[in-house]
Parts: sequence; C-alpha cells; structure tokens
Amino acid sequence: MTIPVVSPIATGRGHSSKSTPFWYGGAASCVATLVSHPFDLTKVRLQTVRGSSAAGMLSTMVYIVKNEGILGVYNGLSASLLRQGTYSTVRFGLYDQFKVWVAKDEKPTFWQLLFCSTSAGALGGAFGNPSDVVNVRMQNDGQLPPAMRRNYRNAIDGLIRICREESPKVLARGIGPNMNRAILMTCSQLTSYDVFKEFLLGNLRLHDGFMVHLESSIFAGLVATTVCSPLDVIKTRIMSASKHEHQSIPNLLKNIVKNEGLRALFKGWTPAFLRLGPHTIVTFLVLEELKTWHASFMSKSQTVSTISLSGH
Repeated sequence: MTIPVVSPIATGRGHSSKSTPFWYGGAASCVATLVSHPFDLTKVRLQTVRGSSAAGMLSTMVYIVKNEGILGVYNGLSASLLRQGTYSTVRFGLYDQFKVWVAKDEKPTFWQLLFCSTSAGALGGAFGNPSDVVNVRMQNDGQLPPAMRRNYRNAIDGLIRICREESPKVLARGIGPNMNRAILMTCSQLTSYDVFKEFLLGNLRLHDGFMVHLESSIFAGLVATTVCSPLDVIKTRIMSASKHEHQSIPNLLKNIVKNEGLRALFKGWTPAFLRLGPHTIVTFLVLEELKTWHASFMSKSQTVSTISLSGH
C-alpha cells in the first residue's frame, strides 16, 4: 500500500509527487526504538512506583543493570517493537494521508495539521493498545516480586497468555487514556515538529539538514513530553495493574494527586524526554533515508521501463 505524502512530515514547503509505502513511518520508529527503549523502560519503572519515591532516572537505570544484568534495560523490547509497528505505522501513515486529503495541493494550515494529527493519533492509539498493554507489563515485570511476575517470553506470548489467562478485554484496558495520549502525542510531536521546522527553514532560512531536524526534534520533544506526561502516568498505572487493582480514570487521578502530590503526574519526565528526543531524531533521519531510497528506486524503475518500451 502506498500513499502520496508531504516529505518527511509536512514542512509546508511543497508536496512531493512521489508515493511512499504506508509502513515507512512504523519501520523508522522501530529502528529508533533500539536507541530509545532503555529510557522508555526506565520511565515505566518510575511511573509505576507508588508513593513519593526519590529515585531518579540514573539510579533507576543502575538498579536495573545491577539486578537484571546489562541487557535488563532491553526487557520487553519485542513488545516495544510490536507497539511501534502498529501504533506508529498507523499514526504516521494516516497523518500523511490525511494531509493530502485535507490540504490537496496547497500548503497545510496549522489547523489542518492539528485536525490530521488528532485523527491519526486517535486511530493509532486504538490500534496499538493491545501491544501497549503487553509492552507496559513486560517492562514493569522486573521490579515486581518473583511470585507476581508474569514472565512473558515475548510480545506474542504475552498477547496469547492475556487472552487465555485473563480475558481479551484486558487488551483494551487503558484504551481511553491511551487514545487521548496518542492524540496529544501526535498533535504535540508531529504538528509542533512541522511548525518548528517550517519556522527554522522559512523564517531563519536555515539549510534543511541534520541540525534543523535536531533542533525541531528537541523543541517538539519538550512540548510532547510535558503535554503527555499526566496521561502517560495514568495509562501506565492502569495497564500495569492486576485485575484486582483496576480503578476508574477519575479515581486513579484523584488518588495519585491526593496521595503522591501533583508532581507524581510528571514522574518519569526526564527519561521520557531523553527517550522522545533521540527517538524523534532517529525516526525522522531514517524516514528521510527510506524516502530518498524509495524515490531513487522508483526513478530508476521508471527509467528502465521507458528504455524497455522505447526499445520495442
């Protein structure tokens, strides 16, 4: 399946007439996950700690390595890859597709970008929810007492065991906050990336290259991390809970603020930002390369076809 897109995530500087496979965004995000996963794991561990723990990002990482080995920071990697392969494929692919539908051949406005990112984020969050449930559980397993650990062998084993041992409905647990978070993430990350990149290219007239991608990603990462943190904490608590601990979102939010303070809603902010920044940068760099390779491949294929036809 291929779709016409604005490259790489609309910069507002013109549409590409090329078509890019729908799954490129998900593939780029999977590559980026290899870099960002240790920070994502640390973020989940911090978010699932009850009470006013003083543990920070570095001390949590050291604890993981000390107790679970150097590869412990990659616990649950298969679930993270499955999550990016579903959630990010849908939101990146649909975001590009929606921009083409909404803006036609014109430069998309800020409100059009916001509409596209909201729609793509909601669908991406819903589609990726089952893998996200497994992802959170596998990442949180290491800090549970041995008797309470689920010990999923991989993401697929986790999906099967949840359906068999609990209920398929559990895979939809947290879908509300997850969709809301996905909407906020897609709006704050992709839309702000577009806006910041257009500002750097259009207003400051910088060269479209690594530094622009880096600066746009850092700004977008700051916005996205801060906006999404409260819902991310709530989503993580809901997904990691056992069936006896399940609470409604309002009650969970009330209890977190009452028992742990408002700052608890921003637990894991630092590893979340350190994850999101590199993740965003690597994603866009890989996506650019994939699109460049695809455009070159299609151009060569068309040239070969033209030569072949002219030879007849």
